[in-house]
Amino acid sequence: MKKIILTLAGFLCLFSASANAQQPKFGYINLQEVVSLMPERTEAQTQLQKINDDYASMLELMQVEFNNKVQEYQKNMSSYSDAVKQVKERELQDLDARMQELYNTANKELEAKSNELMAPIIEKAENAVKKVGRDNGFLVIFDESMRPIAYYDENALVDALPLVKKELGIAE
Repeated sequence: MKKIILTLAGFLCLFSASANAQQPKFGYINLQEVVSLMPERTEAQTQLQKINDDYASMLELMQVEFNNKVQEYQKNMSSYSDAVKQVKERELQDLDARMQELYNTANKELEAKSNELMAPIIEKAENAVKKVGRDNGFLVIFDESMRPIAYYDENALVDALPLVKKELGIAE
């Protein structure tokens, strides 16, 4: 009986030491910050800014044309016949509708292009986090930018940002 108790006690001590050596490792990272540090994001932002600037230039030209036509209409309105007034008002309405359509098209294109350009960048960052997690024995790496957890003790977690930056080749 004494032998069984000593064996059991030895087993518990061994299990306890093994459990302490294998404590789960938890980390945290702000994935949005990682993405913002990636050079690919800067390239994507440059492309998006070019598209935005092109549309802004077109809209600005249309706005100037619209303003000029409004001023001309207001200046000469008293001399126009009812038929001419209707034609001029329709021109203004059409130009306003075209500007609104261009604005909506610009927003849709910018959103689609942003999704197209950012998807591979985000995927690369997520893959780097996964690789760092696997290679460094993390059980979980929480994404701070998503805040899915109401509370956690940051002091009990490892900041994975330096490891992910190293994995992505981003200089400190």
